[in-house]
Amino acid sequence: MFDLIASGNITSASGFSAGAVHAGIKSTDDLDLAILCSRVICKAAGVFTTNQIKSAPVVLSQRHIAKGRAQAIVVNSGCANACTGQQGLTDATGMANLAAAKLGIPPEQVVVASTGVIGVLLPMDRIRAAIPRIKLTDKGGHDFCRAIMTTDTRPKEIAVQVDSKGGRFTVGGVVKGAGMIHPNMATMLCFITTDAVVNADFLPAALHKAVDCSFNMVSIDGDTSPSDCVVLLANGLAGNKPVDFDDGDAFQEALNEVCTHLAKSIARDAEGATKLVEVTVEGAEDRVWARQAARAVASSSLVKAAIHGNDPNWGRFVAALGRSGARVRGERLDVYLNDICVMKQGSPSPFDKAGMISAMSSRDNVLIRLCLNLGDGRATAWGCDLSEEYVTINSAYTT
Repeated sequence: MFDLIASGNITSASGFSAGAVHAGIKSTDDLDLAILCSRVICKAAGVFTTNQIKSAPVVLSQRHIAKGRAQAIVVNSGCANACTGQQGLTDATGMANLAAAKLGIPPEQVVVASTGVIGVLLPMDRIRAAIPRIKLTDKGGHDFCRAIMTTDTRPKEIAVQVDSKGGRFTVGGVVKGAGMIHPNMATMLCFITTDAVVNADFLPAALHKAVDCSFNMVSIDGDTSPSDCVVLLANGLAGNKPVDFDDGDAFQEALNEVCTHLAKSIARDAEGATKLVEVTVEGAEDRVWARQAARAVASSSLVKAAIHGNDPNWGRFVAALGRSGARVRGERLDVYLNDICVMKQGSPSPFDKAGMISAMSSRDNVLIRLCLNLGDGRATAWGCDLSEEYVTINSAYTT
């Protein structure tokens, strides 16, 4: 139903352009300030942090997104503009005003996002000087992606082309995030674009559904930040038949794919991580319990440490499952590690431990499958191993 676009990114959808510069917000020479803009005003939807401490950009952008319309996004890395009081809100508003003046649109149509160190004021003099230097092009998506990175080691972007009964359209996305990642949003910024014509009521519903099965199923370290956001802009330039609740399957599937790809990219690039961990829970009483169980196992520090050491200690999987809150009957439980059964109907299942250790050592992904055999509930969560490098990175983040 959809095809992956080679080197696809946030400007793959028709009518979107982007650009980025080094403004001097970061101490390095990396790109750290970017703008994304649509040729026409878009229908817009957003999902924001569940942390009770919200950054100034989140507060401002929630106000703007509440109107369901936006045309541009201005974002910086290197400074989160969080816990910065009234001055922080003034600075976030200033970023919106500067971007709006450059683009010739109302400030209320600009979404603002910031990521980086908490408790530091934005260097507005540098931002004020840099925004006019940003050159927006339809090839600028890759620079935009690089400009939002903090501890990320690689860009994370994707675009898909959809051929539906109502016509052809594109969905593209970009995300940053490698630490402070936990279900129900994390220290991540995600921006998604589409040229599809989408019903205004369906757009936020589709975004929430996609976020719920992707970003809300990722855990790196159990922390969330004040800056998290996912913003979706739909400019309608594809001219397809309007997507609505009764015929939105193709759009929803493409949006889910984009968000899931980006969520897994976060887990794979987690701070200090060497392995992607995928936890699937099957046969739970319902999907709600399956989600809770999968997230509990994926976020367990003991599980993550065992994976890093290539230790097939499946007892840690079972222990995390047992405390998840999901109903479990030990005598019905089957456990698989990389498709090899290690527990059957509540009892150990013989396996080649040395062979398993060797296999885990040679892989950069680990699959854990827990079959509860109690119902039809199923869910998948993603995480990573826990390494010494994670501690090193976060012990010196501001120093």
